[in-house]
Amino acid sequence: MAGQPRSRTTQTTYLQIPSNNLLRYKALSLPISLSRSSKLSTKKGVRGGFVVFAIATSGEGGGLGDKKTSWNTLFDVEDPRSKFPQCKGKFLDVNQAFEVARYDIQYCDWRARQDLLTIMLLHEKVVDVLNPLARDYKSIGTMKKDLAELQEELAEAHKQMHISEERVSATLDKLAYMETLVNDRLLLDRNTITTTESINSSPSTSKPPPETIERKTTKRKGLNVSGPVPSYHPNLKNFWYPVAFSKDLKEDTLMPIDCFEEPWVLFRGKDGKPGCIKNTCAHRACPLDLGTVNEGRVQCPYHGWEYSADGKCEKMPSTKFVNVKIKSLECFEKEGMIWIWPGDEPSEPTVPSLLPPQGFQIHAEIVMELPVEHGLLLDNLLDLAHAPFTHTSTFAKGWSVPSLVKFLTPTSAMEGYWDPYPIDMEFRPPCMVLSTIGISKPGKLEGQSTKQCSTHLHQLHVCLPSSRKKTRLLYRMSLDFAPILQYVPFMHILWRHFADKVLNEDLRLVLGQQDRMISGENVWNMPVSYDKLGIRYRLWRKAVEDGDA
Repeated sequence: MAGQPRSRTTQTTYLQIPSNNLLRYKALSLPISLSRSSKLSTKKGVRGGFVVFAIATSGEGGGLGDKKTSWNTLFDVEDPRSKFPQCKGKFLDVNQAFEVARYDIQYCDWRARQDLLTIMLLHEKVVDVLNPLARDYKSIGTMKKDLAELQEELAEAHKQMHISEERVSATLDKLAYMETLVNDRLLLDRNTITTTESINSSPSTSKPPPETIERKTTKRKGLNVSGPVPSYHPNLKNFWYPVAFSKDLKEDTLMPIDCFEEPWVLFRGKDGKPGCIKNTCAHRACPLDLGTVNEGRVQCPYHGWEYSADGKCEKMPSTKFVNVKIKSLECFEKEGMIWIWPGDEPSEPTVPSLLPPQGFQIHAEIVMELPVEHGLLLDNLLDLAHAPFTHTSTFAKGWSVPSLVKFLTPTSAMEGYWDPYPIDMEFRPPCMVLSTIGISKPGKLEGQSTKQCSTHLHQLHVCLPSSRKKTRLLYRMSLDFAPILQYVPFMHILWRHFADKVLNEDLRLVLGQQDRMISGENVWNMPVSYDKLGIRYRLWRKAVEDGDA
């Protein structure tokens, strides 16, 4: 109002500096007096001042700034409390007051960041506890990115796998080639010796040129299985052969068999032990298996002559008795099978066990007469690479076709395991094939071994050479699960049906091979790496025939 003196005004300001935990405060009143001598300019005619009350905090150090998250840039701010201005005296000038205010703002900013960090961490913790699925949550973009990376890694892994498979295949091919070279070298050495002996014993005084001899001795023969099947070599007979299952030979049963193109008949003598004699009566060549068993002797159905297990004729009704004996074979029984020795000078009856491994129960024992040469049948049994193409309606239904099939032999030359199939296999001379198959996941056998499977099928195949176009097959099947199936009525009929179905899938192919082999085709014309076990059987058989085994 005009005529009244201008009053002096005083402004009071309060500055609050929060502590670390914002719970304890220590107030410090800092009055500030502004006089005319102050460097702070005011409007003309206006005199004034203000008092600053700064609330200094006494808090504890620390915070959550040491916790690292993906927001490090936002929360990595220096704690300003260590730079808080130290003021002497009770009064502050304007500059000091603004300095206090600036540090107050910095601290508030740092504290807000720390509080936000605490809230975020607590939120993550709560989500982690209340919703475990949230830990696996990812945005669609992140998932697409991860998927793309995984696809790239998978493609690279496939590439490396194919490279490794090619290297393994090349190595196996080299190994098979080296084995062929070794066997050819042995054959070459024998041929060289024979050629040298024939040259030295030649009466001619003229010697052929060295290059002629070299041409003769360096001629090599590969694995050739072609033409009509020749007569079996006598060396192949000098083994113990299993010919029947014990359960099939009852006390009053006559069981005819053919072995190496000779007819035989099995029966049980007075002591219950098996005997094997020629299936031809000495009188008029009548088949003895058409007769009967009388007091442990085979009685001919034609004139009643009776033969014991050693082939002696002990009865000749209606005529004067004369000493007659027909051929017999050494025979014994072991572990549910009957064995014979068709060769000369039988060895001690010590044979390896053909029983399934411990934990298996025998479910089926089947005998079949097949119209194929036993070597071709063994070739087929020792080959598993054909399964996904041949057995598409039986045990290999649903099998994928692997890019590489290998037979690995870590222990000996005649046994090993198939990769990628969970199947262990062994050829046991002279004519047995044993295999164990993991069947935990039918149709999904890749990448597993038999040890990784919980259930297994064990098989025994005996391929007895009946004649050059006929094989007597003994098949035994065992399981390490479902023992109750042994007591299911008519289960043996089901097993027989399944075995027939599997064999028929093979027979149509092997019979075609046999026809072409007889016409001159070589059934081992171009062996590859997965033919290893079949090749080794053929090399073993050739070595036996040559007298080298």
